[in-house]
Amino acid sequence: MKTDNVIYDGKDLEAMDFAENYHRWILEIFKPYFGKHLAEIGAGTGAFSQLLLETNPESLNLVEPSGMFVELEKNLRADSNSTNITFHRNIFTQISKELEVTANRPDTIFYVNVLEHIEDDRHELETVKRVLLGGGHACIFVPAMPSLYSEFDKRLGHYRRYTKKDLIDKCRSAGFEICIARYFDFPGMLPWFIKYRIMRSLS
Repeated sequence: MKTDNVIYDGKDLEAMDFAENYHRWILEIFKPYFGKHLAEIGAGTGAFSQLLLETNPESLNLVEPSGMFVELEKNLRADSNSTNITFHRNIFTQISKELEVTANRPDTIFYVNVLEHIEDDRHELETVKRVLLGGGHACIFVPAMPSLYSEFDKRLGHYRRYTKKDLIDKCRSAGFEICIARYFDFPGMLPWFIKYRIMRSLS
C-alpha cells in the first residue's frame, strides 16, 4: 500500500468550499492513483466528494463526525448516479473495522485538509494502512510549514502543520511506501505568512 501526499501551502480549503478550481487541481494530482472503491475522511459538506463522484467510482464511503454531516447527506444523496454511497457519522477509527469487512472495502482513502485536525495522526495513519485493500493508496493533502502555524490555525482546530519530511516519515512509520510527495501552491507561503503571522488575521 502506498501514499500520495500533497502538502498544502498558502490557502485553507476547509474555509473555501466555493474554490472548485483548487479542489479540481487536487483531484488531478491524485487521479492517477484512484481505484474504484473510495473513502473520504472528513468529507465536510461534500465539496470534494462531488468531484470524486465525477470519476464514477463503484463505491464511495463518506466519513464526517461533525454537524456538517446533515448538509453532506443532503448535498450528496441526489448525486449518487450509479455509485454506491455510504454515509458514516463518526470518526474513522470508530468505523474502521466495519470498512475492513465491507464488500466495498476502500482501495483509495482521501484526507483533504483533515489529518492536521487529528491529535494522534500516527495512529490514524496506521488505521488507514490496516483498512486499505492490498495495493491501495492513501491520498493526503495537508497544510504546510510549521513556521506558518498561527492563531488562525488554532481557531480552525489544527494541531500542526507539516513539512514534507514530517509527513513522509509518519507515513513510512505506518508501513506505507511513498509514490509522490510535493508542496502545493508554494508561492502562497509569503502572503499567508504576512496575513496570519505578521498581521495575525483570524479570518
